[in-house]
Amino acid sequence: MSESRVGDGEFSVGDSDFLLDGRPVRLLSGALHYFRVREEQWGHRLAMLRAMGLNCVETYVPWNLHEPRPGEFHEVGQLGRFLDAAREAGLWAIVRPGPYICAEWENGGLPHWVTGELRTRDERFLQPVERWFRHLLGEVVPRQIDRGGPVIMVQVENEYGSYGTDQVYLRRLADLLVAEGVTVPLCTTDGPEDHMLSGGSVPGLLATVTFGSRAREGFDVLRRHRPTGPLMCMEWWCGWFTYWGGEQAARDAEDAARSLREILECGASVNLYMAHGGTNFAGWAGANRGGGVLHDGTLHPDVTSYDYDAPIDEYGRPTEKFWRLREILAEYADGPLPDVPPLPAVLGEAATARLTAWAPLEDVLEARGGPSVEAQLPPTFEDLDVDRGLVHYCVDIPGPREPYPLLARGLHDLAVVYVDGERAGVLTEDDPQLKEPVAGPARVELWVESLGRANYGPRLGEPKGITGGVLHERAFVHGVRARGLRVDALDDVEGVPFRELPEEGAPGLYRGTFEARGAGDALLELPGWTRGFAWVNGFNLGRYWSVGPQNALYVPGPVLREGVNDLWVLELQEAAGGLRKRTSSVPPGLPSLRPVSR
Repeated sequence: MSESRVGDGEFSVGDSDFLLDGRPVRLLSGALHYFRVREEQWGHRLAMLRAMGLNCVETYVPWNLHEPRPGEFHEVGQLGRFLDAAREAGLWAIVRPGPYICAEWENGGLPHWVTGELRTRDERFLQPVERWFRHLLGEVVPRQIDRGGPVIMVQVENEYGSYGTDQVYLRRLADLLVAEGVTVPLCTTDGPEDHMLSGGSVPGLLATVTFGSRAREGFDVLRRHRPTGPLMCMEWWCGWFTYWGGEQAARDAEDAARSLREILECGASVNLYMAHGGTNFAGWAGANRGGGVLHDGTLHPDVTSYDYDAPIDEYGRPTEKFWRLREILAEYADGPLPDVPPLPAVLGEAATARLTAWAPLEDVLEARGGPSVEAQLPPTFEDLDVDRGLVHYCVDIPGPREPYPLLARGLHDLAVVYVDGERAGVLTEDDPQLKEPVAGPARVELWVESLGRANYGPRLGEPKGITGGVLHERAFVHGVRARGLRVDALDDVEGVPFRELPEEGAPGLYRGTFEARGAGDALLELPGWTRGFAWVNGFNLGRYWSVGPQNALYVPGPVLREGVNDLWVLELQEAAGGLRKRTSSVPPGLPSLRPVSR
């Protein structure tokens, strides 16, 4: 596809093909989420899509990122700038605004504050959706292909047939998109199963399917529901996501190549999910639940990396899968493929941080936390307006009382517990009771962390925190004091009272610096640290966690500056030892940066 064809013409859906000014075209698309890639790197990643043989880019839009509080909009213009970058790169664009997106993203993209029956015609849910769409579509409508832009298609909801059957809701969304000026074709996307396509498709709109293999079977199911219209796999899963404590996801390049060829031999269009995954910066990674078809079991939080074993890896490098898919896509291109752009610059040399100060969690909470609330039962994260972060709960157990079990009922997701100032244990939702009984009187503190809201299945929108009360010998402990700390509150540490480094392993906020020589893409390693978040120059790199399999955080080159850089590390459980050593050797637990390998 030549650049001159982008943003010029009328795109439509024919009986068997997509049409541009009446001529059949095949969409060779790749997913690249603008919100998972630094804006300075969009141009490189889009050029990589072109070089792989793609003519289109697809992106979701995360509502919760852009409307963190009701009516408070943040950086919505990013989407418009990304679409402009796609046009400049010579790519068409498919926009998938949800409002639900899944995407292994926090709460599937739905804001934590939204109420009512999610993803239904319930007006308590639809009214904020309509307000959001009216605001968002100002970035999309002027950039449609019939107005000189790259946007050729907009999706209604996302895999709705996997969730519900409210056809009135789907039609309301479609009508809203049209009323707000969307003139390009609308589509729906569902798995290739009868109940999914019947529940999630909308009469009169193009239906597309999602799968990772067995294309012919999937398209046969689609044809039973839609005898005519272009065939398209809107999400061909060429890789998969990874969760903390699990195995690193991978898909063999040859297997992926065979699957892509099968799709194209069916005469279908395709969207590679993901072509380039990027990174779940700032703690926006979602979570999935195990438990078979119900998706109602153990929480599996997604890692910070969204590499996805995609053909273009997290750092923008071509993989073996890239080259194999490029060979196949070249057979379907209009002409010779563009050259692969040069690799991004990497950090010139490794660097070790120098930690200079520390603040205990209590002081961080006092300086940057939300208002303190007292209630008879624990308020949830949602009650305290915490999307990503933690909540400090404090209760007083009356006495005298004999030692009895202490239970955080309905815990979501993880709590570090202190009794009279001494750490007593770590609780999870699967193991929410302290191993050692607690006698009264006692002061109990629980630092509860959200590990990511479920992004798929019936547990979508579930509350975080202690949702069922604190119990001592089966009786509720009333008079709970609670205060939330949002992760984004620490993008600025103004007012935090730092002090000298603590004794071994203390949690809290650590501050330091490192010297960058030849600023470029790097990896931050935190040997011996347990779990928390890290910032470089005020940019939140995301969550680290010693359970793996991810063992380093990606530091995009544009975040760094030549010379001195600031580093903040918020450790929530136990920091590395030896940080106060005053010897000529470097303590083994100091954070360090190394260049991304070429």
